Amino acid sequence: MRRLFLRELACLFASLLILSCSSTPPERPPKTKKTLTFITNSDSQFWTIVKKGIDKADAEQPNLEVKYKIPFSGKSVEQERYINEAVQTDSDAIAISPIDPVAQKELINEMSKKVLFITHDSDAPDTDRAFYLGADNREAGREAGKLLKKALPQGGKVMVFVGKSALENSQDRFAGLKEELEGSKIVILNLMTDNNDLTVAKDNAAEALKNNPDLAGMVGLWSYNGPAILESVKAANKTGKVKIVCFDDDPKTLAGIKEGTIFGTIAQQPYLYGYQVVQLTAKILQGDRSLIPENKKYIIPTITVQRDNLEQFKDKNAQLLSSN
Repeated sequence: MRRLFLRELACLFASLLILSCSSTPPERPPKTKKTLTFITNSDSQFWTIVKKGIDKADAEQPNLEVKYKIPFSGKSVEQERYINEAVQTDSDAIAISPIDPVAQKELINEMSKKVLFITHDSDAPDTDRAFYLGADNREAGREAGKLLKKALPQGGKVMVFVGKSALENSQDRFAGLKEELEGSKIVILNLMTDNNDLTVAKDNAAEALKNNPDLAGMVGLWSYNGPAILESVKAANKTGKVKIVCFDDDPKTLAGIKEGTIFGTIAQQPYLYGYQVVQLTAKILQGDRSLIPENKKYIIPTITVQRDNLEQFKDKNAQLLSSN
């Protein structure tokens, strides 16, 4: 009896083993929507406006789902984790503002073979990305230089500030700024970086003012640099004595322009970054690759904002945001 029981038990185990070996994992259900993973380079106010454009376009494209990712650490390793997760979860497209385009080149090239890979805000031109969407940052740097010459017709010493100098947008803006100032009496002392840290950005501005009592101007190349500079200038009681030129339309920057403490800013159009990336991605994933420009660049013009056109600029932004 015992032998019979053991024989039956062995047969049962054998049957289960055969079934286990022969069975295949269940197939995933077919996707009903294409997926875009949109990755920022930080959690700054700039990306809040970008997100508004993403949401508007996402609502207009029922066949596309957008996953929005913020690297709160401001480090490329976090972006790379999001990229790998996107591919592993079957995203069809990735749009990213690369934090370190040189170090990320190999990964971008690898992923460009698997998905539609787009850069926005800051480019990685020496890669296989499908295209870049954003400002012509070199030209934007030149526009900042024009503003600075207008603010300092007699010339003077200036300090420049940015989050990370390795990013394509940082390099191009700084290069354009220097090109525009060639032959003028304006002298750039240095480019100070803060590694995407607002506290360090404020400390850098305060240090520059302390170490250079004859400083005539300060230029912020990233969106939070303008407000950080302004706070330090006010703390040093040098409002009006030190001219501030910056980038983007952070609310504190616009408030500074209104009160006359910031001379002007070179504003991008972040709402259009989000909106256009989503719209183009949806159409390209539907098969229309003719939308990819031959030069692989979609340039969104910048806007120079000063007190004389501030309200017009704010009204236009308000209309865009209220359309969601």
